[in-house]
Amino acid sequence: MSEGGDNEARADDRALVAAVLARRPGAFETLVSRNQKLVWHLVYRIVQQPEDTRELAQEVFLQVHRGLGQFRFESALSTWIGRIAFSVASRHMQRRRLPMVEPDEDGPSPLEQVGDGFDLAEAVADADLMRRMHEAIEALPPLQRTLITLYHMEELGIAEVARITDLPEGTVKNYLFRARLRLRWHLESLEACPS
Repeated sequence: MSEGGDNEARADDRALVAAVLARRPGAFETLVSRNQKLVWHLVYRIVQQPEDTRELAQEVFLQVHRGLGQFRFESALSTWIGRIAFSVASRHMQRRRLPMVEPDEDGPSPLEQVGDGFDLAEAVADADLMRRMHEAIEALPPLQRTLITLYHMEELGIAEVARITDLPEGTVKNYLFRARLRLRWHLESLEACPS
């Protein structure tokens, strides 16, 4: 986004936050509608249960409403809301004692030996492959699913993904690299053994 577009987006964020805090009719609904897709994607990619996702998305927007007065415009409003969504979904996984990442195994995995020349956009060009890609994404650990969604589907930059997940940029890149390797391996194994 250009600097002018970024300034315009920040001004729009400020106006929307001011309208919500002033309790203008429809303001909070506008905030929700602008961010519900991001919240749904983030939460669903982590928990993978539609009913849990609905409840957690409501919790996200409840926390947004409660904490909006503390939002300091240090990032885009959507980034701040994304961080809340990530935090709510992560806590849900912790309460259920479900891992966000796979434990490291001894030695390098076979996936780490595959090159990262994988082009995700090209891979989903055909409908059958898209279905298989969706299945492969759903099989990833929750954190990798989430990062793939934010980076490739929501088209957020590494820095913004890092801010949402509160992970160092290098860690985000590493997990994205590993996720793409897994997706590539999964798709190549399907091509080798067509159903």
